[in-house]
Parts: sequence; C-alpha cells; structure tokens
Amino acid sequence: MAEDENIQRRRSLLQQTVGPAPWYWETFPALHGAAGQTFVWNFHGSEGALAYLVSLTLSTEPDVPRLALNTYGRPFALEGSRFGVWCPQGKYIRIAVFDAEKLKPFDFQNVAGWFKQSTERIYSATEPVADFEFDGMLPQGTHSIEFPAELHEVKEMHLVSSYPAKAKEDPHAAVYVVYPHAGLVEVLPQRWFTATNFDIGYQWISRITRDPETHRLVGEGVRIGGFELTEDGTGLAERFELA
Repeated sequence: MAEDENIQRRRSLLQQTVGPAPWYWETFPALHGAAGQTFVWNFHGSEGALAYLVSLTLSTEPDVPRLALNTYGRPFALEGSRFGVWCPQGKYIRIAVFDAEKLKPFDFQNVAGWFKQSTERIYSATEPVADFEFDGMLPQGTHSIEFPAELHEVKEMHLVSSYPAKAKEDPHAAVYVVYPHAGLVEVLPQRWFTATNFDIGYQWISRITRDPETHRLVGEGVRIGGFELTEDGTGLAERFELA
C-alpha cells in the first residue's frame, strides 16, 4: 500500500510539473495582470504556418499574440505579472524574464513559417525584463553563477537538457538544480541515460521535479515513463508507469 501511495504521489507531482512546448503546453502556468487581466496559453495545432506554435494572449484577445514559444520553451510564474521562460539555446541554458502586462501585441504573420524552423525559442516584440544564459556544458558539481536580481525570488528550479557524450556509455542528458537566490547551479549528468540503454532522440527526458517527502528528484521521459533518481541525483533508482 505504501508503495502504491509513493507512486501515486510522484505521478501527481509530475502532472503539476511544467514540461516543454508544445507537447506539455497545458501544464503552463496561468498568468494575471495587476488590473485583473488573465493571460492564456494557446496551442496552434500540428498543421499550417503556425504548426506547433504556442502563444500567449489575453483571454479576451485570443487572436492577438504577445509572446510565442518554439519547441522546448518552458514558462514559470514569478511575482505579480512577471514570468520567466527557460530553454536550451545551443550549448547554453537561457532564462528570460518578461512582464505580461508590458508585452506588446504583434501579428501572427511575424512568426508564421520561419519561427518553427529557426533555432529561436522565444519571440516577443518586447525586450525581456532580464535575459540570462549559463553554460549547459559545465562539469558535474556545484558552480557559482550570478543570476539577475529578477530571478532572486526563485529558491530552486529543476532544468534538464542534452549533455555532450563522446561514447555510447556517456550521459546524454544532465539535470541542473538551479538556486538563483543563492547564485548556485548543481550539474547532475544522468549516468543512466546513455545510448547503450536508450534510443537517444526518440526517447528523451522531458521534465524533472523534487519529491518534497523524500527529497529525491523524480521525472518523466518521452517513451520512458516516470522515474526516480538515486540520492546523488545522477543514477536511476526506479522506473514507474505514469498511467
């Protein structure tokens, strides 16, 4: 019974964890303005010039985009009307902060066609409040990194991205436990996620969070299912079904 409860708790945690655009767009956080405006995320389907695009609009203006996300962008809520988006950007991890109330509208024609094919992950007609990158190729361990003040309210974030592998036995992904208020990033190469054990690309790690009861990191992988990591955060302790 206790085992079933543990699995159910982890499933529930993962259901509440934001995953990457566009596949997990329904997990994106609701955003609100100081004057009571509601901003909503919209998925534009799998066909046409806006295929796989996720846009942010006012709930009252669904055809007037204020921000667009390409694949692998993940938004997170901050205080007030601010929010962040983190995404892989080449060998870096990018974190941009926006104020939803200050986002200028633009026309979908600005992103139709080219955006999906580009390496750009975020499109906005308004400059971010803060825009920051750190090296995603850092070696295993804890690193001191100075984060923008706009992110200092965040105590802990759990990011995941690809990691350079020279051999089939090398990790193809890393988890980054980010502590913006403390100026620290803990890099955890996933020793279990190798080309020997998985079909890299077809299978990939999509989202990570921390179980508040066990303090272990748990995650989900596309065509992998749910999993819990070992205490050091680099090994696979257990896999479980998400259904």
